[in-house]
Amino acid sequence: MHPFTLERPRDLPTALALLAQAGRNDASAEYIAGGTDMVQLLQENVRRPERLVSLAGLLDTRIDVGQQGLRIGAAATMAEVAAHPAVVEQFSVISEALLNSASPQVRNQATMGGNLLQRTRCPYFRDIGYAACNKRAPGSGCSAIEGDNRTLAILGTSSNCIATNPSDMNVALTALEATIHIQNKTGQREIPIDDFFVVPGSTPQRETVLEPGDLITYVTLPASRSGTKSVYLKLRDRASYEFALASAAVVADVVADKFTRVRIALGGVGTKPWRSREAEQALEGRTVDQSVFREAAVAALRGARPQSENGFKIELAKRCLAHALTLATKAA
Repeated sequence: MHPFTLERPRDLPTALALLAQAGRNDASAEYIAGGTDMVQLLQENVRRPERLVSLAGLLDTRIDVGQQGLRIGAAATMAEVAAHPAVVEQFSVISEALLNSASPQVRNQATMGGNLLQRTRCPYFRDIGYAACNKRAPGSGCSAIEGDNRTLAILGTSSNCIATNPSDMNVALTALEATIHIQNKTGQREIPIDDFFVVPGSTPQRETVLEPGDLITYVTLPASRSGTKSVYLKLRDRASYEFALASAAVVADVVADKFTRVRIALGGVGTKPWRSREAEQALEGRTVDQSVFREAAVAALRGARPQSENGFKIELAKRCLAHALTLATKAA
């Protein structure tokens, strides 16, 4: 492990003044909260910051549900959110995603803010024995494109990076149109989750819009509509504690056997949590029917660009989405 200095600021303004960066390997100072992903990457020498800035005791842990919707503090743990009665009742897709994402030990420690910033599981990013990884070392190349890419992305890729976003929770939050609230030493701003994550393009080392000194303070979601049904479906190589090969989050309103409103997000297949407006357009106003589900699934994967070993993900993701729609509309 690379040696570093651990800073323990006394309050949030002090932490913000230290201008640490989250989720980038080229940052000399990084924030750390629950640390479940960070510590592993430190141990593997993937992240080598000169300083770590501890956020212990500085961030909001509250989970509030009211007429305006759901508010989740960045330091609330995955376990707390997954088990919260109002989340289970009104935002079940979040609870399902969290319970499908990690072991109980990890869920008890990992924070919601940290989960938003979880780094990819691309084997070439996580193994420094491979020199070519543009996400870890910009300009070095992408070993995955000609290498082991079975688990990697088919949507939002570029010639510089095909790494997937690994978080189940991010997929659910994207389907729910969450807003990420950010604070730095000059003020606050809020960003829709679909704008928070960025595709690799020519800068794969940049995964979000966060700047040095930016901190995620909390997440908000619009109030759940009466009658809305939501489902999270995850397909993986084994039944537990495995990352998605393909997943789908569906949030749907159905009236008189027709979709009046639907939101779709895919996981395991995109370089970011993948909102599919194409699938939504194929569904809204249409009758609940397997042929319509399939049409929406085809639309969702139309822009896929598979690599040498992950072409199977196109059909897998289509089937995942179609079945998630079946489950959601059965519940409706």
